[in-house]
Amino acid sequence: MSGGGRASSGQILVLSWLVVVPSLTQARHSLPVLWIMPLTDNPGRGNLTASVLPAVQLALDDLSRQQTPLRNYEIEFHVIDSECNIAKGLKAFFDAICFGPKYLMIFGGVCPSVTSIIAESLQGWNLVQLSFAATTPALDDEKKYPNFFRMVTSDNTVNQAVVKILQNYKWRRVGTLTQDVQRISEIRRDLTKQLSKADVMVAVTESLSTDPCVNVKRLKDMDVRIIIGLFDENSASKVFCCAYSLNMFGGRYQWILPGRYQGSWWEEANSSNCASNNLLTAMEGYITVDFTHLSNRQIKGISGRTPQEYDETYNRELLQRGLVASKFHGFAYDGVWVMVKALTRVIESVRHRERYDIHQNFTVSNKEIGRMVLDSMKEICFEGVTGQVLFRNGERMGTFKLSQFQEGREVKIGQYNAEAEELELINHLIKFQGMEPPKDRTHSQRWDVSVPLYIMLLSTTGLAMLMALSFLFFHIKHHNHWVMKKSSPSMNYLIILGTMLACTSVFLYGLDGSLVTDKVFVTLCPICTWILSVGYTTTFGALFAKTWRVWTIVKNKEIIEKMNKDDQLWIIVGGMLLIDLCLLTCWQMVDPLRQTVEEFSLETDPGGEDVNTRHFLEHCESTNMTKWLAIVYGYKGLLMFLGCFLALRTRHAHIHLLDDSKYTRLSMYHVTIMSIIGASGCFLTQYNPNVQLFIMALVVISCCTCTLCLVFLPKLVKIRDNPNPVDPTRWLQCDLNKEDLETSSSSSSLNQGRSLESLRTENQQLRRRITEDGVLNVLYTQCISIFFYRNIYCIYFEMKRPTHLLVFLCSVQRRRSVQLPILHHAYMPAIGGMTASCSSLLRSPDVPSAQQRQMPPSHRVMVTRL
Repeated sequence: MSGGGRASSGQILVLSWLVVVPSLTQARHSLPVLWIMPLTDNPGRGNLTASVLPAVQLALDDLSRQQTPLRNYEIEFHVIDSECNIAKGLKAFFDAICFGPKYLMIFGGVCPSVTSIIAESLQGWNLVQLSFAATTPALDDEKKYPNFFRMVTSDNTVNQAVVKILQNYKWRRVGTLTQDVQRISEIRRDLTKQLSKADVMVAVTESLSTDPCVNVKRLKDMDVRIIIGLFDENSASKVFCCAYSLNMFGGRYQWILPGRYQGSWWEEANSSNCASNNLLTAMEGYITVDFTHLSNRQIKGISGRTPQEYDETYNRELLQRGLVASKFHGFAYDGVWVMVKALTRVIESVRHRERYDIHQNFTVSNKEIGRMVLDSMKEICFEGVTGQVLFRNGERMGTFKLSQFQEGREVKIGQYNAEAEELELINHLIKFQGMEPPKDRTHSQRWDVSVPLYIMLLSTTGLAMLMALSFLFFHIKHHNHWVMKKSSPSMNYLIILGTMLACTSVFLYGLDGSLVTDKVFVTLCPICTWILSVGYTTTFGALFAKTWRVWTIVKNKEIIEKMNKDDQLWIIVGGMLLIDLCLLTCWQMVDPLRQTVEEFSLETDPGGEDVNTRHFLEHCESTNMTKWLAIVYGYKGLLMFLGCFLALRTRHAHIHLLDDSKYTRLSMYHVTIMSIIGASGCFLTQYNPNVQLFIMALVVISCCTCTLCLVFLPKLVKIRDNPNPVDPTRWLQCDLNKEDLETSSSSSSLNQGRSLESLRTENQQLRRRITEDGVLNVLYTQCISIFFYRNIYCIYFEMKRPTHLLVFLCSVQRRRSVQLPILHHAYMPAIGGMTASCSSLLRSPDVPSAQQRQMPPSHRVMVTRL
């Protein structure tokens, strides 16, 4: 047995013990394995090599008692001292490679600096290394270290267990406090990546300085409740001393320490100014995560021992030698069996090839031996004292132990299986300082919309939209009816469209951060404003256009026929929408709407628990929200004022060709009043989302339903009473009221006045003649009904303009005394008198007679046939 490095007590112990094994089996061939370990004492860890030697000895003893799978081969260890120094470790390694036997494997490796450099060169030497104590995350890269395997799990795997604990207690916000050394920095970088993948926010990352209290206070100032600490025992005592002085312990805080400290570390490594009792008070309840040293399954593994039997034997050896136990001893024990299994497979493979090889001088190259050892290591799977042994990309998939510091000692509270990615907690053993697990931050409570209120408003708005759809179907079905044609059908469609858009905005305004994600809320923020604004402008614009047309006709009755078309109304509504869209576009481009969160002062939990509550409210607003609202309200307010002014000026007007002018004015008044109430109410209740949504929905629903009912219900009643699509009173309506007749200066009203006056004069004359002739009385009375019900079209076609007939029939309808003289002129041919076409009453200089104008045959109805 050869050794490298200088002699020390550790070396003498290793060499004197390893000489025993060959003496027992001198007939066997040796399988040289290079063992790289620091043989000197390591501060904080003691002499690791001396602590694991009894475990390796037990493994070789158990191997010798079995029918060894190595047959007539035995493992021979050659030890070199790395001294945890890169230069000395590399020199010892190269000397062993150059001057020693041909090694089949390398065992050991603890110090990251030395181990990483040697592991990176293994592929060139055709060697495979198996470490039982290297936990550094730097060796996780399989591409960089393809020939490196380790029995112990990586520190990065410990981070997986930490993340699982955070997810189990729904801790979404943490802070990290780390020691500034290379190994811990690598763990922190991997921990940050895994926390980010798990959607856990790292509020602050602190590196320990000369005064740890500064770093701990910064954690407190950032309101960090869940603290992940990555530091050694010496730093831990200082950190917990600061935590005690800053009152960062108890039910409001939770400390998590990946890694396990040795024994009563707070007494042995207490370099702070705090007493042990104070440290124990601050440490109470912290949780540690570390790999499991021995398996909990009490079954016999490959060695024939249960984990409990092995542990008892190992502890007896330690007592006899006066050594301190190492947490890596079980991995060293199973590591020997891993090498035995791998080398056994290589021997069997070589023998198989030798048996079936056609060449007599069979040789295997070093490269082939190295490849066979590597392939054998990848297929390793057995039950050891540390659990199931198998490798995934060179990493051991093991089990982690979760412990909690309770009353001066660590108590196991669960475990994490890295292979199955499962966390198992013993809940009845977990003791938190408060009534429940601590919160990960100051409890922020959103002032959100009440779900029952939102559902109620949703149902009401749905009914309003259903009513709008019903009126739309009704309008389409009766679009050819005279009632619909006289009420600007295109404007009615716009009113329905605008009300449906406004109702849709109620659906969207109720979706706050409690119902949708922040991303969806940011998207809906400008959409709600656009839909409500465009819907309001569409509805109000249609009402405004109708009112404006009535006002124009009242001012100038000569253009009534020209104003009967909807082209100008479309221009008015289109102009309003264009202004609206330009204003909204400028708003969105210059100062876009976005989500803002307004936080309020802290409030103590009324339940008495050590939890503070901070209320917050989400807004959809821009930087200069007040200015933009002033512009929008000013523009729309001006339109409402102008609309109400026009409606007030035309309140006495009743135009037959515009059937719904009265109800349009009422809708205008109602929309204006409710809009003012809604804008004021929403502004005053901006800090109460439930009241604000209720007022906004109430105003929108009220405006929509009242407008729809005022516009469409009178039409529905008229169509029900007069289902005939032809207007039966087309020439019988002449209801220009007295005020309109007095203020009108058009030639049409003057002609109508003169015709009515002449009719009244002739009526007096004809009444006297009828009284003198009783026979004519009877005949005229019988002809009244015939004239009105069956032959009204004859008189219409005897006249050039319908307005003449309108005036004529109005006088008939108002005064019964006029009816008989009219019939006298219309039906004189029946009794031998003058023809209707020659009547002086109906003739005017610009009206041709029936003989002068061709009349359709279908309208030439003779009274004599009746």
